[in-house]
Amino acid sequence: MLRRNVRLRREYIYRKSLEGKERLLYEKKRKIKEALEEGKPLPTELRKEEASLRQEIDLEDENTAVPRTHIDDEYANASESNPKILLTTSRDPSAPLTQFVKELKFVFPNAQGMNRGSQVLSEIIESCRAHDFTDVILVHEHRGVPDGMIITHLPFGPTAYFGLLNVVTRHDIKDKKAMGTMPEAYPHLILNNFSSKLGERTANILKHLFPVPKPDTKRIVTFANQSDYISFRNHIYEKHGGPKSIELKEIGPRFELRLYQIKLGTLETEAQIEWVIRPYMNTSKKQRVLGD
Repeated sequence: MLRRNVRLRREYIYRKSLEGKERLLYEKKRKIKEALEEGKPLPTELRKEEASLRQEIDLEDENTAVPRTHIDDEYANASESNPKILLTTSRDPSAPLTQFVKELKFVFPNAQGMNRGSQVLSEIIESCRAHDFTDVILVHEHRGVPDGMIITHLPFGPTAYFGLLNVVTRHDIKDKKAMGTMPEAYPHLILNNFSSKLGERTANILKHLFPVPKPDTKRIVTFANQSDYISFRNHIYEKHGGPKSIELKEIGPRFELRLYQIKLGTLETEAQIEWVIRPYMNTSKKQRVLGD
């Protein structure tokens, strides 16, 4: 298994190194296509390569014409099976953090909790790869208050770092009867206001934590972005008086997420940083990076 992981990692890095060459080749083919369609002379620097490039253009179809990137590879097989998630915490978690992680096990279908103990991150990630986990979620705290969540996708990444704010667990709510029980059905997803390129990237990371639901499921999970703060809500709906009278009931927990970094690798590796929040982004004009 270790040799297989090393081989897969080497192949992934090799494909990633080819991206610049493939993009350059794609640009050359695009220039030749445009010249032929518009009836213009070929660019001087491409005349020696014209024959070989035109032969490659003739053999292309819609799937191979545009070069793929390592970002396409990350979730290429996500639709083939349901996600399998490991939930863990920082070392020596407090009671509120332990309670919050227990509730997250019901939020994310097919999630399994693990007591961190003395395990180091590299051992956890390697064990998850060996047992076909698709994602690892690590939750941090500060003085008993959950304040951070790291989502790393296996086997190669990406890894998203979020700040956690305004956490309200089901355990904190006194009226348990009004809240009801938490169903474990696969939920419908609502992803609101992730309109920028970074927003689409963030929504892609979040949505692949959930499997495809059945059409008649009554559970709804919402990630709503407003001013780069992502509000999480968990509801069920009921139709007491027919299809025109739908009643929403929040079943908890609720919290806000603030994205501050995305890395192109997994949690235990020194990977390239794709995006990180900077101090100058706090100005009003540059504040909204995920959506309008």
